[in-house]
Amino acid sequence: MLARLLGVIHPRPGQCVIEIGPGTGALTRPLLLALGELHVVEIDAQLAEALRAELAACGRLMVHAIDALKFPFSSLAGKGRRLRIVGNLPYNISTPLLFHLLSASQCIEDMVFMLQREVAERITASPGTRQYGRLSVMVQYLCESEILFHVPPAAFDPLPKVYSSVLRLAPRRARLPVADRNLFDDLVRKAFSLRRKTLRNALKGWVDESILGGAGIDPGSRAETLTPRDYVRLSNVVAATRSGVVIGE
Repeated sequence: MLARLLGVIHPRPGQCVIEIGPGTGALTRPLLLALGELHVVEIDAQLAEALRAELAACGRLMVHAIDALKFPFSSLAGKGRRLRIVGNLPYNISTPLLFHLLSASQCIEDMVFMLQREVAERITASPGTRQYGRLSVMVQYLCESEILFHVPPAAFDPLPKVYSSVLRLAPRRARLPVADRNLFDDLVRKAFSLRRKTLRNALKGWVDESILGGAGIDPGSRAETLTPRDYVRLSNVVAATRSGVVIGE
């Protein structure tokens, strides 16, 4: 499994790679040997110190002993060089960590993660499916996403209770512009907070039916039926309406 993961990452000297949650260094060692230098973000101070000592002869290892949710990933991006981020994401924080990373998507080349299979399937879900939700919309708007392979519990020791998947995310360089990113985020969150209701009701008091109609959205539809492109269009109509711009036919 490790060899397959390394083959997917395909590390090459000169790349700026950051590993999240290296733990005891099973992936860290071969990455460092292939790259010559590597950044790792490890919250456990003892593990961080052990990595420094054990891998000192393998290359230049830069250990950031900090919570990945608080680490400023964009600070490592150099002029003309984008980041590659890899790791086995902690299952309990994988969703907030992904949102944190997406905030730095403009300086990221790609991300290859092992994470809970359920989360990977939510990220790549299609509109109209049970798994499709806020995470699907936000990630798919910003990134191309692909599940590369699944990993059974038997691949780990100790045996976890869940299946895992290896997922690749590549930030889109060309995407539909969002007029107001905060409004877009709030709109998607609001729509899925009441996903069993129609958009007419879920967005009541926030977006009226005329705005939904102006964006080409059926007020009787539900949050999970809209594509990321639909949400961009709707948020841009809302932004234009709030700023007093008249939307044409």
